[in-house]
Amino acid sequence: MRQEDLGRLVGYQLKRVQAALRTAMDDTLRAHRLTTPQYACLELLGQRPGLSNAELARDAFVTRQSMNAMLQNLQDAGLVERPATAPHGRALPTRLTPLGASRLAAARADVLAVERRMTSALDEAQTRTLLAQLDSMATALSG
Repeated sequence: MRQEDLGRLVGYQLKRVQAALRTAMDDTLRAHRLTTPQYACLELLGQRPGLSNAELARDAFVTRQSMNAMLQNLQDAGLVERPATAPHGRALPTRLTPLGASRLAAARADVLAVERRMTSALDEAQTRTLLAQLDSMATALSG
């Protein structure tokens, strides 16, 4: 395959967008003293308090070991809290602290601005279509 043909591959273009989005998010989140994976973790906890390490790792696309280290860093920064012992089983449910919720809210506004910039060439119907197509692609690969 020739180099110029890469631009015609959906997977290549998706990776290109993902890399550009990650760079833009990293740049934006630096002002909030967060990394992109930390932001994803806080966002997940903001939507579903009490998630376990394993659930957070799966939904944030990182390993359990990486998530455990990330949660320890977030806990040390006072952004999340976990009980010392599991209320049942082995999973430690994690929740945002008030400081974590505040940091998330401030960061979310800037992340949404990045999202708007990324999709600025699309109208509402095109955005809905793109989201449906991306969901369809993910489903096709995971089944």
